[in-house]
Amino acid sequence: MKVVILAGGLGTRISEESHLKPKPMIEIGELPILVHIMKIYAAQGFNDFIICAGYKQRVIKEYFANYFLYNNDVTFDMKNNEKIVHNKSNDNWKVTVVDTGLNTQTGGRIKRVKNYIGNEPFMVTYGDAVGNIDLKKLLEEHKKSGKIGTMTVYNFGQSKGVVDLNKDGTVKAFREKSDFDGDLINIGFMVMNPEIFDYISNDEMPFEDVPLKTLVKNNQLNSYVHNGFWQCMDTLNEKNKLEKLWSSGQAPWKIWED
Repeated sequence: MKVVILAGGLGTRISEESHLKPKPMIEIGELPILVHIMKIYAAQGFNDFIICAGYKQRVIKEYFANYFLYNNDVTFDMKNNEKIVHNKSNDNWKVTVVDTGLNTQTGGRIKRVKNYIGNEPFMVTYGDAVGNIDLKKLLEEHKKSGKIGTMTVYNFGQSKGVVDLNKDGTVKAFREKSDFDGDLINIGFMVMNPEIFDYISNDEMPFEDVPLKTLVKNNQLNSYVHNGFWQCMDTLNEKNKLEKLWSSGQAPWKIWED
């Protein structure tokens, strides 16, 4: 199953670093948060990635072109004009980086990678948040629901898109947060059937607007409630929080072996 990661936005709320690189390439413990996300998926058996790039997309392409150099010891034999990479990582990933446009909205980015996905279900998430999500359980709940889409939701006191649920877990409303909400939010880590492409008409369409809201209206959006750790990286404050957890050796999202 392919994993689509939205990594093309401008990252204006963390402009201290995003003026130099795409937000998903901002590092936590010397690894881009994008790679942290990929390791979360790969540790659970999902290792075929499609990166929806946009802003400074060349930085993402150059990183993966030099992935083994950045993440291993290297000997440069100048005399014999050789490069030897030592202790190569065992990441058995396939990574497709797609330039989905500078100003394309999230829905448009997903639509633009349709040809790389094919006519099969796929996972999709945002390139700026980590968590110890049980992805196999998420997929199981998606299949059981029979719905077109399943989103992971989380109880978190922050101004994100709010999700209201029916008793059977079906999403009955998806909207902006108000002061009266219990803070159950969309955190990405979604599963979508290929029918979702019919809900996206153009580049200007945010995935969180017409596509998800139409799924809700048609009773086709399921939820998976995550009760573990999750944290986004919208601001420098949040980046520092993640960095502190990583440095302490107590990063809850690190579910992979080194």
